Amino acid sequence: MGKKLSLSSRLYLVIIFLILYTPILFLVYYSFNSGGTMHDFEGFTLDWYKELFHDTRLLIIVLNTLVIALLSALISTIIGVFGAIAIRSIRGKRKKNAMLSLNNVLIVSPDVIIGASFLILFTMVGIKLGFYSVLLSHIAFSIPIVVLMVLPKLMEMSPTLEDAARDLGASQWDVFSKVILPYITPGIFAGFFMALTYSFDDFAVSFFVTGNGFSTLSVEIYSLARRGISLNINALSTLLFLFTMLLVVGYYFITQRNKPSGLGVKK
Repeated sequence: MGKKLSLSSRLYLVIIFLILYTPILFLVYYSFNSGGTMHDFEGFTLDWYKELFHDTRLLIIVLNTLVIALLSALISTIIGVFGAIAIRSIRGKRKKNAMLSLNNVLIVSPDVIIGASFLILFTMVGIKLGFYSVLLSHIAFSIPIVVLMVLPKLMEMSPTLEDAARDLGASQWDVFSKVILPYITPGIFAGFFMALTYSFDDFAVSFFVTGNGFSTLSVEIYSLARRGISLNINALSTLLFLFTMLLVVGYYFITQRNKPSGLGVKK
């Protein structure tokens, strides 16, 4: 039996959740305001959502952002899994810690520095700013996140599992596909969803590496907000919030279904 939360702990949690979710609920509430402002709620309307779905340019930007997020998450997950396996196989604590430190540089570095560095790099090598520059940048800062999600699962796995598989005649590919991958699957899922979230949410790096004719959703929302308050932004943000909640719920059910069921003994 776990300890019950005290009254002060419950109150603290309520305050934290209120601080986090009140602005979001405020934004959702006014996305249905027929008055067109964020001050007085004049009446319920779906006009802002209708206007949003008629904005072809914004819908293309949403599609671009989804494609970038999915592609960068997928590619960074594949690279991150092999990177985590490579770090685990390094002999010597110093070398392993050095590789982990290099891996964590992109995580602890400010986004502004990362974005400016990528901008300079792409300019020097002649890569045109647009789809590919954003994709490469998102892959680069997502790989360390995947490594950090996968590596703990690899460190938990006993080397005797691999040794036993080899003793039974398993090839290197069989050991990887039938022993290692199934064991680290929860870490792979966690890394993929974290990379997807980071890519979808990123603003600072994307702001530096987007070019004329291509934009991501975070950069576009920033541009729209600078022009003035428009409830199109509220409608779009509401739909994104619902999409994120669906992702979280879906990930929860996937992880729950993959958990091994315990064998209970009735007395």
